[in-house]
Amino acid sequence: MTEQNTRLGILLMVAATMVFTIQDGLSRHLGASYNVLMVVMIRYWFFAAFVMALAARAPGGLRAAARTSQPWLQVFRAVLLVVEICIMVVAFVVLGLVETHAVFVCYPLLIAALSGPLLGERVGWRRWSAIAIGFVGVLIILQPGSGVFQPAALIPLAAAFCFALYGLLTRYAARKDDAATSFFWTGAAGGVAITLVGIWFWEPMAPRDWIWMGALCLSGALGHWLLIKCYDVSEASAVQPFAYLQLVWASALGLTLFDETLRSNVVLGAGLVIAAGLFTLWRERQTAKP
Repeated sequence: MTEQNTRLGILLMVAATMVFTIQDGLSRHLGASYNVLMVVMIRYWFFAAFVMALAARAPGGLRAAARTSQPWLQVFRAVLLVVEICIMVVAFVVLGLVETHAVFVCYPLLIAALSGPLLGERVGWRRWSAIAIGFVGVLIILQPGSGVFQPAALIPLAAAFCFALYGLLTRYAARKDDAATSFFWTGAAGGVAITLVGIWFWEPMAPRDWIWMGALCLSGALGHWLLIKCYDVSEASAVQPFAYLQLVWASALGLTLFDETLRSNVVLGAGLVIAAGLFTLWRERQTAKP
């Protein structure tokens, strides 16, 4: 991997975090006016079409992309991601972008904590210490036992757990399936799953909101395309730390467009979580070296 490719990968990751932040803002806007299941369903229709279009252009076409020896695992992964997205949109509406992302950034710590019991990976004492510090940061954000604690603050924590489990299952599936197959099943099976539920919550949408919905669908496809290109040109360990920038962009969007507030405990707690997450990424990279 060349220096130029790594720099390009970082730029693509930064661009992807900005696009996904726009997607989150659009999801917050539409989720406040329409049923969340319907919003996610329409978004997934476009995402599934995007995934299938990519698969059709690849060598072997759709049949090669769909070929797997573990279909139930792939379906479960896809459904888990749908559930996570629905929970996140609910959190955006209830809590706002700032606090939702401040809690959600703990998902790499959950992945590190669960990788041992679920995947049999070794997690040393240094990473366990970082995980513990990160969860202290989560507690600072949530403030349990205080008069300002909101039970709704647990919603993004549930989303983070779902996303961490999805990530671990993706790593497990990668032992037999390549990334193209997992990506195909994520879009196709996820689209079918959310349609089976979301179609019952259909409601009329104002013409102007169809414009926002179109922007939501396009931002989702563009964000995933940027991520694919990012991982094509650089190592994941080199660019993953820059994924935390989404918290910065989301906070800026929440403060400027949605009149959200930034509490001191959220800043302190999120700082601890990010520092712990960066350390676990660094230690994972160090231990992976021969």
